[in-house]
Amino acid sequence: MEDDTIDYDGLLQANLKRIFSEPDAERRKTAIAEIYAADAVLYEPGHIATGHAEITRTIDALLTSFPPDFAFAADGPAVGHHGLARLRWRAGPADGPAAVTGTDVVQVEQGRIKTIHVFLDPTPA
Repeated sequence: MEDDTIDYDGLLQANLKRIFSEPDAERRKTAIAEIYAADAVLYEPGHIATGHAEITRTIDALLTSFPPDFAFAADGPAVGHHGLARLRWRAGPADGPAAVTGTDVVQVEQGRIKTIHVFLDPTPA
């Protein structure tokens, strides 16, 4: 059984800030090595990345596709128990409205992210 003394909020906030909001590729790569299990899997709609190298490439490509002022922010604290957690987030121009919102759902093993499922909210019609 997973140790429920895990700081789920700290872990998922670090993922959002140190990885998805980090403009420097080398710092992002270091953070991935610290936050994700070596065999972690990132599940995005239409794409799966396995291991640090593939996850790094996927996130690098995602972040380079956004304008420089694009930022991710948590929409409240992460909550979790028994090795599973979720964090709601929003992203868009740093001083503007959210362009996209979603939720990350992670499986945590030994204090690191083992799997992360990225759910994007539908855009209003």
